[in-house]
Formats: sequence, C-alpha cells, structure tokens
Amino acid sequence: MADKLKIKISIADRVYPLTIDPSREEGLRKAAKNIEAMIKQLESSYAVRDKQDVLAMCALQFAAKAEQINIDSSEDVAQVQEQLEVLSQLLSQQLS
Repeated sequence: MADKLKIKISIADRVYPLTIDPSREEGLRKAAKNIEAMIKQLESSYAVRDKQDVLAMCALQFAAKAEQINIDSSEDVAQVQEQLEVLSQLLSQQLS
C-alpha cells in the first residue's frame, strides 16, 4: 500500500477521494479536466435540468468516442491485413 497515492478528483462539484498507482495520476487528472470541460460545454449548449443529465450526456459522448476509436482501429487492421495479403501474393509470384 506504500506505493499507492491518495488524491482527490473533483467532478461536477463533487470531490472523489481515490487511492491509485502514481503512474495513473496524470491520466486521471486529465480525464477529470476533460469531463469538467465537457460539462461546461453541454450546460452552455443545452437546457439541462440537473447534473445527472449532464453527466449522462457526457458519459454517452465519451463512450461513443471510445467505441468509434475501436471501430476505426478494426477497420485499419482489416485494411493492413488486405494489403499484406496482396504483398504476400506478389512476393510469392516473384519467387516462383
């Protein structure tokens, strides 16, 4: 437990105490900052009833972004595999 770090992260006017590995601190603080920025942007763009609505919209946007990155990565992998197959066939033809 000695190598753990205790920090407090503030999101939507609430403080969350966390015990984390020191290597994760920067990422968590950046994530909290991005969430706060998105909350402000959503509150200024939409008529929002309460913080829970804003947090749900924020979670949806972050989850959609993560899923799109996975989809894009899968498409990139498939494209690279196709190109490698073509190259493999060309090499086989040249070596035959």
